[in-house]
Amino acid sequence: MVADGGMDEDLRYPIGPFEAPAEITPTLRAAYIDTIAATPALARAAVAGLDDRQLDTRYREGGWTVRQVIHHLADDHLNSYLRSRLALTEDDCVIRPYEEPRWAELPDARTAPPGCSLELLDALHVRWVALFRGMTESDFARSFVHPRSGRSRTLAELLALYDWHGRHHVAQITRLRERMGW
Repeated sequence: MVADGGMDEDLRYPIGPFEAPAEITPTLRAAYIDTIAATPALARAAVAGLDDRQLDTRYREGGWTVRQVIHHLADDHLNSYLRSRLALTEDDCVIRPYEEPRWAELPDARTAPPGCSLELLDALHVRWVALFRGMTESDFARSFVHPRSGRSRTLAELLALYDWHGRHHVAQITRLRERMGW
């Protein structure tokens, strides 16, 4: 258990909250890209064989269902792929945020089969990984600003975040499966 958050924090952040490394080296970037390349297959394996009742189970009290987590991965990674492209092509890029909790409550996120988002992740990650692998050192230093926080984030930081993000959500599902004996 996490000292200040207890069991709920463990369920919400099964691999721990994101912590940006002090330095993102080329070796770390290569490992992060490999993780991002593997994320769709890991997500697919995490939900393999689950029925609708299991897909509609919340990974924790007050959290999203397994189905919503898979659709969120596709939604969020698509947004971040577009943010990557914007940061590479626009100077002083300010991205457009979106309301993640509200997107998760839309009818498709609550009811659509996860396979459609898994297929989207497959294709999206092929493109995103190709983009990352073709980037230069100066490309990774390019940044965007999130208008809500006013914080600037480099593409190297975004890469580190999405290495974590995929593993984080896959772990929410796999830990639920372990707890439920699925």
